[in-house]
Amino acid sequence: MLFTLIHFQQGRYWVMGNHGVAGVIRGLISVTVMVGLIFGGLYAFPAFAYDGSKKEKASECAQRFTFSWPISDDCSMNPRGGTTKGAPVTLDMDRSPQWQALQSKNISTFERDRRAILAMAGPYRTTFDFLETVQYQAPKKSVQPYQSWGTEYVYVIADEGDFISLQHMMVMVFVQEDGALSEPMVMKHWRQDWRFEDSELLEYQGDNTWKTSRRSPIDVKGHWSQAVFQVDDSPRYEAIGQWEHNASFSSWKSTKTWRPLPRRESSVRNDYQVLEGFNRHTVMATGWVQEEENLKRVSVSTGSEYIAKEQGVARYERIKGFDFSAGANYMALAGQFWADVRAVWADKIKQHPTLALTKTVEGQALFMPLFQYAQSVMTRGQYSSKEGKRYAEETIERYLITTGR
Repeated sequence: MLFTLIHFQQGRYWVMGNHGVAGVIRGLISVTVMVGLIFGGLYAFPAFAYDGSKKEKASECAQRFTFSWPISDDCSMNPRGGTTKGAPVTLDMDRSPQWQALQSKNISTFERDRRAILAMAGPYRTTFDFLETVQYQAPKKSVQPYQSWGTEYVYVIADEGDFISLQHMMVMVFVQEDGALSEPMVMKHWRQDWRFEDSELLEYQGDNTWKTSRRSPIDVKGHWSQAVFQVDDSPRYEAIGQWEHNASFSSWKSTKTWRPLPRRESSVRNDYQVLEGFNRHTVMATGWVQEEENLKRVSVSTGSEYIAKEQGVARYERIKGFDFSAGANYMALAGQFWADVRAVWADKIKQHPTLALTKTVEGQALFMPLFQYAQSVMTRGQYSSKEGKRYAEETIERYLITTGR
C-alpha cells in the first residue's frame, strides 16, 4: 500500500494510504507536526517532531557538535527536527554518468553549465542541518539547531536548452518500533527552475509578497537564474548567479536574496520575518550540496535590523538500489495535474508583476486542497486536464489577496 499525505478531519491531519489511515503512523498527529511533515518549504519534513518536553540529566542530555554552543549544559540546545530512522540505503560511490558528462572536454561554457544543473537529478539520501552561529541580540529563549533527513528522487521535468526544471519527490520508508519497514510515504517536495540569461526575476519583498524585477541583458550575460517553488508550486525565491567549473566540482552562488521563512522556522519562531542571504549549489562526482548563509531580518519596514546569522547545509548523497517506484508512480498519475498547476501559476505571475498570497483560507494552507486533489487523481487512476486546471485556477485565485499590474 502506498501512503500519501493528506486528509484533514476534526481539526487534525491524518496520513492516508490507498485503503485508509496508514498503519505506519499510528493514531492522530497534531496539526503542527503534520504541517511540519508536509510543508517544510525547501527542506525535508521532520517525520516526528522533536519532543523537547522529555527532560534528562544535563550531563547525559547535552549534545556536542561542530559550531554548537558548547557551554550549554542542558537539553535546550539539542537539535530539533527528524527523530525517525529510515530504511538502510547504499551510497553510490562511483563517478556518476552525469558527472562524467560534465567533465567532457571541448564543450561550451553554456553546455557545461547545463550539465552541472542536470547532474543534480537522480536518487539521493538527503540530510539537512541549520544552526545559528552568530546572535546579534540575546535570544529570549534557546534557539535549537535543526537537523533532518530524507530520501528523494530529483526528476528533470523540463529541458528546453536554456531552461531546465527539476522536481524533488520524497519517498520515505521508516524503521518502525518493531524493526519492520513501513510502506513508502510519498510527498511532492520543492522545485527548482533554471533559466539562462534571465532578465526577469520574481523576487520576494516580505509580507508574503513577490514582485517581478527586470535586469539589463548586460547584467545577466553568462548567468543563470534559479527560481525555487514551494510544494504547492507557489513562488518562494529567485536569484541569479554564475557557474564556475573545475576538475573537482562545479559551483553556482546566488546574489543576496530575500526569502520567506521556511516551515522549520515559521512553525516555532515569530521574532523575525525574512531570511536574507546567499545560496550556493556545488555539484561533485557522487552528489551535490546546497549551502546557505542567512541573516534573520526582523521586518521589512524597520530598516536593516537583524537578530542572528544562520548557516545551513543540505547534502544530497547519490544512492543505489533504493526503490523509488512509488514516487515514479505518483509522477506518472498526478504529474499532469501538477503541470497544470504550474501553468496556472505562470499565468498569474505574468498577469500580476506584484502578487501577494494569504497563508490560509478557511484554516487550510494552499498545499492542502492541491494535495487532496492530486490524491483523488491517484485514487481514480485517471485525470481530466480541463477539470484539473479549472480546479487549480479557482483554488489558487482564492489565495491571491493583492495583485499589481
